[in-house]
Amino acid sequence: MSRAFWIRLVLAWLVVSPALAVEVHDVRLWRAPDHTRVVFDLTGPAEHRLLTLENPDRIVLDLSIATLKASLTDLDLTNTPISLVRSGVRDGRDLRVVFDIKEGVDPRSFALKANAQAGDRLVLDLYDRTPGKKPAVAEVSKSAAARSGRRDLIIAIDAGHGGEDPGATGPNRLREKDVVMAISRELHALLERDEGFSPTMVRTGDYYISLKGRRDIARKRQADLFVSIHADAFTRREANGASVYALSTRGATSTTASYLARRENEADLVGGVRLSDKDDVLASVLTDLSMTNTLDHSLKVGDKVLRRMDTVARLHKRNVEQAGFAVLKSPDIPSILVETGFISNPGEAQKLGTREYQRKVAQAIHAGIRDWFIAQPPPGTLLAWRKQQGDQEYVIARGDTLSDIAQRFNVPVNRLRDHNGLRDSRILVGQTLKIPTT
Repeated sequence: MSRAFWIRLVLAWLVVSPALAVEVHDVRLWRAPDHTRVVFDLTGPAEHRLLTLENPDRIVLDLSIATLKASLTDLDLTNTPISLVRSGVRDGRDLRVVFDIKEGVDPRSFALKANAQAGDRLVLDLYDRTPGKKPAVAEVSKSAAARSGRRDLIIAIDAGHGGEDPGATGPNRLREKDVVMAISRELHALLERDEGFSPTMVRTGDYYISLKGRRDIARKRQADLFVSIHADAFTRREANGASVYALSTRGATSTTASYLARRENEADLVGGVRLSDKDDVLASVLTDLSMTNTLDHSLKVGDKVLRRMDTVARLHKRNVEQAGFAVLKSPDIPSILVETGFISNPGEAQKLGTREYQRKVAQAIHAGIRDWFIAQPPPGTLLAWRKQQGDQEYVIARGDTLSDIAQRFNVPVNRLRDHNGLRDSRILVGQTLKIPTT
């Protein structure tokens, strides 16, 4: 036989050899409000093809020269359009994964190259066609209440990372996405108790939203303030302290600010973002920011939050820092990013993992937000109307103390007690207090 024949034979063997096949070593599933995401973790890049079949409805993924080493039976299909996931071998060398579909979806797939935080992945997004099937998400808007001239302030609370992007990881597998979601929910609960505020969660569960998508949600809900909450890591374990950041249109104010911004901006590489999610209007956004008072307001509300954070945590820097965080690039919404601490620092990680400390951090952020808006309420809001009228009123809720209420409204406890004719600091649930103007 000719030499060319043997060469072709060897090449054919190399192509189909199992040793050279890409392995799917894990398969993960995440449910978001408008889609279901399935992520295949690969040992290397692999070509794939997406097919849709009818009668019955199926989504098919073919991966060239690949083998499945992960379990498909462990996937939680609750509240998803998928009824069953199965796999098989195609043409003796390719992996075929079949999704039996029980509801109408629009499938999209894309590959993600390996980066510093994650390996090669294949992402399948199944977008819902039936809006009524989506998990409920609180929608808030200025328009309905604005007609009365006493609308609520809308605070968009963004818990960083989520889904297949855990963010930074600390000792004992403490994950940033879990810590910041707990703090965000505490902050939401505090603002929900306050008259004149309507908080809204950007991310309501454990799924990923692109950095641009987070800004878009805040704008869609017409937020008065965007607060992104994080607990990042640094190259040195001894790095510690809380920080508050606003956007920089030039350069970062410190080495740490530059490092953290770069890490946060790379989150889309881990979370999985298609090319269409990239922001093509960055220059115009920064131009708009320089022409408005949005950035000025961001710095001022950030300073109020930082002052309150100083009461519960050591500060990394005593001034609001600035860096090019992509998530803060909304041209018309004051936006801040709160680093609640370094999860890479063992001491801070231990505190950040406790419910008590998470609550204290949320209370500090809440107090800082209130400080700003009580002093500078936007026109047409309930807070602005009350400021014009004089005294505000507050109905005492379970768990309130007189000192907490005084701190919330930025008035001395003695003045609050005297203004309401109280002999001591005892208060009752349901009791109405008049809050003196500051």
